[in-house]
Amino acid sequence: MGFSTGLASESYDRQYSNKTLLARIWAYARPERKRIVIILLTVLLQGGLGALPPVIVAKVLDEGIAGIPNSQAFYLLTALVIFLELLGYLFYYTNHRLLARVIADINRSLSTDAFAASMRQDMAFHDVFSSGKIVSRITTDTRDFSTLITLTMDVANSLVQSVVTAFILLTAEWHLALLFFLTIPVFVLFVSLYRKLARRVSRQGMRAMANVNATIKETISGIAVAKNFRQEETIYEEFRQSNATSFRMNIRRGLVLSTVFPTTRTLGALATAMLVYFGAISAAQGIITAGAWYLFILSTERFLQPILSITSYWTQVQTGLSAAERILALIDAEHTVIQKGSYQPESYRGRIDFNHLSFSYANGKPILRDFNLHIREGENIAIVGHTGAGKTSIARLIARFYEFQDGELLIDGKDIRSYDLHALRQHMGLVTQVPFLFEGTVEENIRFAKPDITRAEILSLARKIGGGEWLDTFADGLDTRVGERGAHISMGQRQLVALLRVLAQNPAVFILDEATASIDPFTEKQIQTALNLILKQSTSVLIAHRLSTVQSADRIIVLRDGEIIEEGTHAQLLSQRGHYSELYNTYFRHQSLEYVEQAGR
Repeated sequence: MGFSTGLASESYDRQYSNKTLLARIWAYARPERKRIVIILLTVLLQGGLGALPPVIVAKVLDEGIAGIPNSQAFYLLTALVIFLELLGYLFYYTNHRLLARVIADINRSLSTDAFAASMRQDMAFHDVFSSGKIVSRITTDTRDFSTLITLTMDVANSLVQSVVTAFILLTAEWHLALLFFLTIPVFVLFVSLYRKLARRVSRQGMRAMANVNATIKETISGIAVAKNFRQEETIYEEFRQSNATSFRMNIRRGLVLSTVFPTTRTLGALATAMLVYFGAISAAQGIITAGAWYLFILSTERFLQPILSITSYWTQVQTGLSAAERILALIDAEHTVIQKGSYQPESYRGRIDFNHLSFSYANGKPILRDFNLHIREGENIAIVGHTGAGKTSIARLIARFYEFQDGELLIDGKDIRSYDLHALRQHMGLVTQVPFLFEGTVEENIRFAKPDITRAEILSLARKIGGGEWLDTFADGLDTRVGERGAHISMGQRQLVALLRVLAQNPAVFILDEATASIDPFTEKQIQTALNLILKQSTSVLIAHRLSTVQSADRIIVLRDGEIIEEGTHAQLLSQRGHYSELYNTYFRHQSLEYVEQAGR
């Protein structure tokens, strides 16, 4: 197995130039520019002070060797070295305290934008890309990116120290300084050759970690299924493999990145050795003083140390830049569902028209071809058909989760693409086949659709369903905690909560992808009551799996391979003895008998 197996980039990934990355980073840093100015000033002062102690030490050394006793000057210079070090510490503390605040603010803004971008994305995007990998970009990558900001300030401090030290060396003995500076291009050449390889292995390491995060998230989410089918070992093996891939990539990344510091360290040692040799000859010949020679040896280390630090930081710099690329790619990912207008009517009537519409998912397989369907205002239609007929696709298109390729979809006579999408969806109620509930109480999940609804209004709506008797089935009524995805309550209870959520919303259009799970007659009756309340006040599209829902519809649409083959009322379609009659005899009729048997028990 190759190192890069399973580490392909996502289709929305892109590569940004360093110039573009820095411009985007600055866009997030701009609100913190006042703090950044103070940080840069402290960096300049700290870097400048860091280059001065060798000069003072050299002065003290020359004073001692010359045999000129001047204890007052000697102690004064010594005290000055201590003072400069303490002052440097003060600047360092101020710098990093302000920097911590800047990093926190930038990191918050970046992760917020990345999360908002994922929320704005179409369902087609989330169908294709793993939620675990998206989470990895929002959390792990933003953390790695924030490290880059810290390193930038450290690098700036190092550069200032190098510039000041270079000036000191040129002032002390320019011949030796120029000889030493000839070694700098070697460092630059090595770093430039190393940069591209470091960026590549950093990207692959992040993709490997994203795969691990995705595996963990999927496993935890489906742990009940795994245990039910006794597949813990299989899932563990999948995790072990993805974790092993991440391990191998980190080892490879470590091998690549660990070469930079030893190499630059060796180059620095050779440069220092050269100065020791030529400086000793110059000092012996009286060309320079012993203090100046010592100044060169000590200052060259201070000059090289920032360069060595920059190259050693390159590991984290490339990680940070790679993280920035991945986060910005998520933020910049293009949408497939694009609104061409922002129309917001005062009210929605709920008329829906499909005119010669064609639709297919990302795989290109046609789902609907030249599809026509007209739903009147306030009409309740039930859509039936075998799996893959296109029932759910119709519901998803009405909810504007996907973009159709050809034809028209009109809401109240206007192109659905001309509406403000946020406002449009506020007037659409949706209940999926497996109702999704958030961790929290029953009341909090109902209020999700209408945050300003009061508890009294929720109770009033609840009592419209069987006098509120269904609430008694919850341990703590509205205060019952439903658990993650509603795991602490039954499927029937989840459906009731989801329906009450829509009832509180009072939408103009109601879309129901009815659950197939069998439930007891009591809950069945409560659900039908809730449905009837919603159907009275909205245009409804029901992907029906219950006979009671089908029979109560104003019109039944029978689909096969994305085409309407029959439509009419329950009685009309049975009399035609066509496809619907077959569905009824093989599925709905059996369901009806099963319901009667359950009620009899």
